[in-house]
Amino acid sequence: MMRAVIDLQLSGDVADARVAKRPVVALESTLVAHGLPWPQNLEVARELEAAVREHGAVPATIAVIDGRACIGVTAAALDRIARGGRDIPKAGATDLAVHLARGTTAATTVGATAILAAHAGLRVFATGGIGGVHRGDSCDVSNDLAVMARTPIAIVSAGAKAILDLPRTFEVLETYGVLVVGYQTDEAPAFYTQRSGIRLEHVAADARELAAIVRRHWEDLGGAGVLVCNPIPSGAALDPQMIDAAIESALAEAEARNITGKRLTPHLLARLAEVTGGASIRANRALALHNAEVAAKLAVALGQVSGL
Repeated sequence: MMRAVIDLQLSGDVADARVAKRPVVALESTLVAHGLPWPQNLEVARELEAAVREHGAVPATIAVIDGRACIGVTAAALDRIARGGRDIPKAGATDLAVHLARGTTAATTVGATAILAAHAGLRVFATGGIGGVHRGDSCDVSNDLAVMARTPIAIVSAGAKAILDLPRTFEVLETYGVLVVGYQTDEAPAFYTQRSGIRLEHVAADARELAAIVRRHWEDLGGAGVLVCNPIPSGAALDPQMIDAAIESALAEAEARNITGKRLTPHLLARLAEVTGGASIRANRALALHNAEVAAKLAVALGQVSGL
């Protein structure tokens, strides 16, 4: 397990849970600042924390607030991040030191959240979708994948974001040695839809079996990241042809405007919301909540099988 070597600010609930060895689930803050518009972003952030609590775990929304790595942010800080939206910097794993040194505030990506959560001793993290390999030949690959390859944490998500090159993303995960497990599915979800055509070799029937697998991966084999693929609920899934057409349109616009790097994903998500008349936001909300619920169940089950 990684040892904390940075100054972490744990919320009262998280600190108490760590002492009492109660399950804790990490939540990212980039979803709040960059993934959804105001005020839906604050509503969803609160709903995610409530869903984790409802299923027996303690939520820990992670962000850098005024140079402090916060494992569980206050209600005021969460409101600040949500209202700030895209004006709040997005911090990846390689940006953390800059914000910690300068005393600035930043929303943490999947990679940054995973690193801070692991430093705090957390083993389960719920998000919407992970980053990955972008479409085309730009060689734009999210650092999320490299972080997962070296960080001992289970990330529950609806696969990788649909705007990405999903086959290449899963190939990179295999190359990096990231264990990928489908939660009650043998096919990788495609974020807004349940199916991508990518078959998954490993499937967990329930949270207890999933906990047993990840415990062996960490305790017996010294493994690192685990990606838990949890499909969007069927009633919230979007029409595959509709969302594919919307993604292609958004990608073409981004290329025409030379929008790349960290600006690309927020731009694409915003354009999808416009093109789909808000349907992509509703789907994002539903899948994020479902992931929080499954993550809480996994955290509880992990405590039962190993005391982690």
